[in-house]
Amino acid sequence: MDINFTGKTLIPIWQKIQNGERLTLEDGLVLYKSNDLISLGKMANYVAYQKSGDAVYFVLNRKIEHTNVCVLSCKFCDFAKKKGEPGAYEMTTDDILAKLSPEIKEVHITGAMPPDWPWGRYLDIVESIHQKFPNIDIKAYTAIEIDFFHKKFKMPVEEILHQLKEAGLKTMPGGGAEVFSERVRRLLFNQKVGEKVWLNVHKTAHRLGIPTNATMLYGHIETIEERLNHLIKLREAQDETGGFLTFIPLAFQPGDTGIKPRNQYTSAIDDLKTIAISRLMLDNFPHIKAYWVMLTEEVAAVALNFGVDDIDGTVGEEHIAHDAGALSPMKLAKDQLIKIIKDAGKIPVERDVFYNPLKVYGDDIIGKIPYLNSVPIYHNLSCEEFKILPVTPRRLGMLFKENCISAGLISLMDYFDQEENLELMNWCIATRDQVRSVLLFSNYGWQDLSGKTIGITDDTSTSVRLLQVLLEKKFGIKARFERMKDRDYSKYAAVLLIGDEALKNLKSGLAGFDLTYDLAAEWYSWQKLPFVFAVWVVQKNLLQDKKDQIAENIGKHLSENLLQLDKISNQHGKNLGFSEKETVEYLEGFNYRLGERERETMRVFREMAAKLEPVKIIKSIENYVK
Repeated sequence: MDINFTGKTLIPIWQKIQNGERLTLEDGLVLYKSNDLISLGKMANYVAYQKSGDAVYFVLNRKIEHTNVCVLSCKFCDFAKKKGEPGAYEMTTDDILAKLSPEIKEVHITGAMPPDWPWGRYLDIVESIHQKFPNIDIKAYTAIEIDFFHKKFKMPVEEILHQLKEAGLKTMPGGGAEVFSERVRRLLFNQKVGEKVWLNVHKTAHRLGIPTNATMLYGHIETIEERLNHLIKLREAQDETGGFLTFIPLAFQPGDTGIKPRNQYTSAIDDLKTIAISRLMLDNFPHIKAYWVMLTEEVAAVALNFGVDDIDGTVGEEHIAHDAGALSPMKLAKDQLIKIIKDAGKIPVERDVFYNPLKVYGDDIIGKIPYLNSVPIYHNLSCEEFKILPVTPRRLGMLFKENCISAGLISLMDYFDQEENLELMNWCIATRDQVRSVLLFSNYGWQDLSGKTIGITDDTSTSVRLLQVLLEKKFGIKARFERMKDRDYSKYAAVLLIGDEALKNLKSGLAGFDLTYDLAAEWYSWQKLPFVFAVWVVQKNLLQDKKDQIAENIGKHLSENLLQLDKISNQHGKNLGFSEKETVEYLEGFNYRLGERERETMRVFREMAAKLEPVKIIKSIENYVK
């Protein structure tokens, strides 16, 4: 990708980005000082494309602010009231339930901190929503609220989060971080916790298998250096836990706080700069969200080409920002969100709280398996009429079935299931012997796994079937499979991980497990054949000229990329902590062309799988209603 910079200051940073190198505080300062806004946006859009392709996610959600009665008095807050003060309100659980409906996919619950609510009332809100609307994902209570519960009810943070999770909590919002600056905290919100407590709450949630979001409130009295330090501290926390889903820069709404004149909002240039720089600095965050409620619909639309891949959702009602003077509407209709995304040249993807795609709105979409082993196929791939959507294998199979995807790699088992509608092309992801990224981490030898429970990653369609074939056909035993809902592996005799998650755990092993089995190596030692995990297909009803365009582009890019594995390995391997040499060795273990031996594997594996009962994967009890 070529960028026509207006000066030379951004060129070294662009080179670092292309090489997968991490940006420093000094780099961030250079980015903020630059007036080359368009180039800044292009760099951020490049990074977003590497992570999310052309996708922009949105969710059918409802914001619930259950009370504005608060014991705190933060200088920047126009939302909070004291008990009995005009405008103060407290919602009952029934009030909250009345605002929800089955078509909603996510409820976002945050509020003030009243002096007299018992712990059971907060828990009841989550339990009641989960029971009445089991298909609504619950995102509730900021780290500030969790710390308030901890102090008021004298309960450990871990116990609070555990009880909320058992009640139905899926994720936590990222509010309350403000800016990680003790100077700013003392001046604006000295009654609220600082960075240490906020980060501890989120890290605790991550250890319990509760993903969270992160935010930064900018545009008040903070300095540019304080903004960048905030981003770097979040990046360090993500390195440690990997539990953050998305980062949301929040533009300060001045309201009647006295901090700034009521009509002195952040500029669109500052908003776009901050969003783009957040995408560039937070290299380990999967997503960056443009919260249109605070940015306005117009700025959020432009931000979709400045590194953003999430535009939040329909919201329904929002008071915290609007009480402070936000100019945006209270809600946006689904059709309007889709139009905003399409007008930006992106793919509207309706998601759940974990960013699993539920529905895709668009035509001519190529599905991309977002793992390192697919990089030789997808690196720099461009088909003029097509857009790219990264999706994990099992979800990609679902989207193919709904005819949302025109072409792409599909898991082998999903291909067998949908063969009548799909045309097989000449490319695949196949191993020569070992794969190193489809791994069974176990505390038992193969024979001793008989009757044991094996945790299965949510992303797999083919690997779990291969595991079943190995267990029953090679070793003559049966085990129980359970779909894992988080990273708590302690209750399993073994766990099956695939893709980059498996690869990252290969070096040191997975904590709590003594043995590691490579499923492709087990297959090869048994059948003396490579194993085919995915094949490239197109929908049979796709126009022939489009099929030809895809075939020409895939063949060209794959040939070019295989000749420069060192270059693309240097860029993509760093994101996983692998050296260029390690990445090249890994990628050289794959065959990307569907030859006779690969087709023989498909025939043999299909026959074996057909003789077994369908894989039965039990959902964990907490997820059983889903």
